[in-house]
Formats: sequence, C-alpha cells, structure tokens
Amino acid sequence: MMETLLQPFTYSYMLDAMWVSALVGGVCAFLSCYLMLKGWSLIGDALSHSIVPGVAGAYMLGLPFSIGAFFSGGLAAGAMLFLNQRTKLKEDAIIGLIFSGFFGLGLFMVSISPTSVNIQTIVLGNILAITPGDKLQLGIIGFVSLALLLVKWKDLMVTFFDETHARSIGLNPTALKIMFFTLLSASTVAALQTVGAFLVICMVVTPGATAYLLTDRFPRLLVIAVIIGAATSFVGAYASYFLDGATGGIIVVLQTAIFLSAFFFAPKHGMIASRRRAARTQAMEASQ
Repeated sequence: MMETLLQPFTYSYMLDAMWVSALVGGVCAFLSCYLMLKGWSLIGDALSHSIVPGVAGAYMLGLPFSIGAFFSGGLAAGAMLFLNQRTKLKEDAIIGLIFSGFFGLGLFMVSISPTSVNIQTIVLGNILAITPGDKLQLGIIGFVSLALLLVKWKDLMVTFFDETHARSIGLNPTALKIMFFTLLSASTVAALQTVGAFLVICMVVTPGATAYLLTDRFPRLLVIAVIIGAATSFVGAYASYFLDGATGGIIVVLQTAIFLSAFFFAPKHGMIASRRRAARTQAMEASQ
C-alpha cells in the first residue's frame, strides 16, 4: 500500500509537476487576497481570457506561447488600469470590455489559422508535460513573484485599503498597482500551463475567498490562502497520477470543496454559525 502511494515520487515528471503546481498555486493564492480585498476578483477572469490572443499569436509566429501570453496579459492589465484612471467607467464595465475584446480577438486568430494553435493546451493546460525550459521559466516567475510579494505585501495592503493614506505616507499607488498587475499577468501565464485558461480564475479567486471566511486579520488571511493554494495544487498534481484525470480540473475541484466546507462550517463567517447567531439574536429579542 505504502509503495503504491509513494509511486508518483519515483517519476521525475511527477515531481516536477507537483512542486511547480504548488509554487504557482501559492503565488496565485497570495495575489487572490488582494483581489478579494479590492473587489477585483473578475480581473483574474478577464486576464485569463485576455491571454488567448497572445498565445495564438505566439503559436503562429513559432514563439514560446508564454511570451505571447505575458505580452497579451500585460497589455490587458495596462488597458484596464489606464481606463480605470482616465475614464468614469465603472470597473465591471472596464473588465467586460477588455474581457470580450481580447477574447474575441483570440478566437478570431484561432479561426483563421486553426492548425497553428493547440487549443487544448490553452484551455486545459498540461503541467505533466512541461519541458526543462518550461520548468525554469515557471520557477523564475514563481520565486521572483513570491519574493516581491513578501517584500511589498504591507505596501500593497495599504494601497488597496486606502490610496489616499498610501500617498500621505510616501507610497506610490500607481507604481505599486503596475507591479501588482505585472505579477498577476506573470502568474496567470504560469497558471495557464497548470490548469489552463478557463480555470485560472479559480486559482486567483478561490483561495482568497476561502481564507476570507476563516479569518478577519489580513496577514493571517495571506498565510491561510497560500497554504490552501499550494497544498491543493500539490495534492491535485499528485492525485492526477492515480485518477488519470486532468490535473487542472482536480486542483479546481479540491479548492472548490475546501471553499464549500468553509462556507458552511467556518466558525465565525460560515452559514451554520451565522444562522446560530441569528437564532440567538431572535431569542434574546423575543425574551425582552
């Protein structure tokens, strides 16, 4: 039994898939906390779909698709930031415009040159087939992103809470936002190879949403979210060996299951706890 359970660790491709998935999952979870804090959860969805034209263009030109994806994602993030600062449009309208425009362009590019684009890789990812070059690239993205977030997490927290206060204490909110969106774009590209374009939204939303139900303190929220993101990604890659299923799908199912557990059973913000508090309040009001 134990020999069977340890079998995935005897294959180098499984070891690579597990540690890369855990690293990417942890970084995406870190970023998800700030998206939750600012109410920008849909930006992750917009970016994940906005990288499609970049991937299609890279395939057409014979370039690594990560280059095209990062360029396209960075362009989309920059466009959202520009429109947010220079127009009176609401954030949901801006996200919708960028989402639909970039994704439509991507579908058009795929339709005019369908043989140049491996659409299944874009949609589902393929972490089990990463090359040494992919591994190096994802490792650099993950470790650099994690290092920057660990150094700047307090500055980002202040900026996302209150930009006016951030400026008053000498911070540059615009520069910090550009850094954040750059990291988000890079992490989205990394997650593309792990879970695919359509499931990236889960990795940059669900861990933060789950942690939000479990604590009211932001530093603790960061820790919980990163643990959830890294652990579910590692276990998802590990379980895919036995289940013979899509690694990205397994990771997303695990994260969703943990979120639902927190939604119902969280000690303070869970549904059961909320109903108990409401019942106690009604009982106290009735007794008075």
